[in-house]
Amino acid sequence: MRQILTLALVFSTIRLATPLVLAALGGLYSERSGVINIALEGLLLAGAFTAASVTYYAHSPWVGLGAAMIAGALVAYILALACIRFRADQVVTGTGINILFIGLPAVLSGALFLSSGSTPQIPKENLLPTLSGLLPGFMPHWRILTEVSVMSLLALILVLFTRYVLYRTPFGLRLRAVGENPEAADAAGVGVNRIRYVGVVLSGALAGIGGAYLSIGQSSLFTRNMAAGRGFIALAALIFGKWRPVQTMLACLLFGFADALTIQLQGVPVSTVFLRIAIAVLIFLVIWFIAHQLSFLNRSRIIELVSAAVVSVIMWRVVYAVTRGTQNVEIPVQFIQMIPYVVTIVVLAGFIGQSRAPRALGTPYQKER
Repeated sequence: MRQILTLALVFSTIRLATPLVLAALGGLYSERSGVINIALEGLLLAGAFTAASVTYYAHSPWVGLGAAMIAGALVAYILALACIRFRADQVVTGTGINILFIGLPAVLSGALFLSSGSTPQIPKENLLPTLSGLLPGFMPHWRILTEVSVMSLLALILVLFTRYVLYRTPFGLRLRAVGENPEAADAAGVGVNRIRYVGVVLSGALAGIGGAYLSIGQSSLFTRNMAAGRGFIALAALIFGKWRPVQTMLACLLFGFADALTIQLQGVPVSTVFLRIAIAVLIFLVIWFIAHQLSFLNRSRIIELVSAAVVSVIMWRVVYAVTRGTQNVEIPVQFIQMIPYVVTIVVLAGFIGQSRAPRALGTPYQKER
């Protein structure tokens, strides 16, 4: 157990949550304005490929980062044009962009680098720096803290900045207004579609930064489909966080922790006592959720909890009988790699009904004449 719960797990959580936070913040600007942004996955890939390619030729991570922002903003503008001006279905348009950027980077990589699988390796000195690299000599006795990427610090600053913008500025008030009641906002003189364009383009720029972190911060090259579902996980975090900046960041940290735990558990024997308790708790939560959602127990909270407890105890006894006499067990890698996605499904299934989306989310607006 001590091999798993270490300080390295905490910093791995921060490192893996950083692209989720950036993408989720981007989705927040778009969805608060009333435009569903399913395209976060494609925007991450656009930013990641652009950052890796430009950094390779320009030999500067900051130029690559700026190019990733521009690429994400341009792709998001295409999404905004289709959804706002031509009133295309927002989910279908976003899905189309995701599908496009599964294959387009491979085609461009083949044309630029004669390799469709990945871009060339970028030298270490051309990658986004850590705090110690940016500020040499800063807190030399706390190296584990200064090895955090500057992008993780930027993500935290952007969360606080977004909270301030959303609740303390006229732009934030207008953004929330057009997402809740565009007719009333229009009557008050707010340009609904203009605010939505700004929200979606900001969404693309932030997701582009998240993609840049994947290819020139966390890694040193772009590989095909390197987002690996992070755009969808960021969308789940946005829903779990109820479209609020700080809560969304905490949800991203939860998913980052699940991802970090996946890495930490591989090849590490797990105590059978811990495994039994974990399975019992998981079964309890699943059974309680099913009983609560289906309401076949007449919504009696006590009966729901008791039935879940009984089933979890039975499963605990089964697991105990199977693992009796064994001190440690190594979990198969395939099951470990499922953890982040299982957590995402459980969160969406359990909390999506309790989150109230912006009222006009997904509804195109046409000004009355």
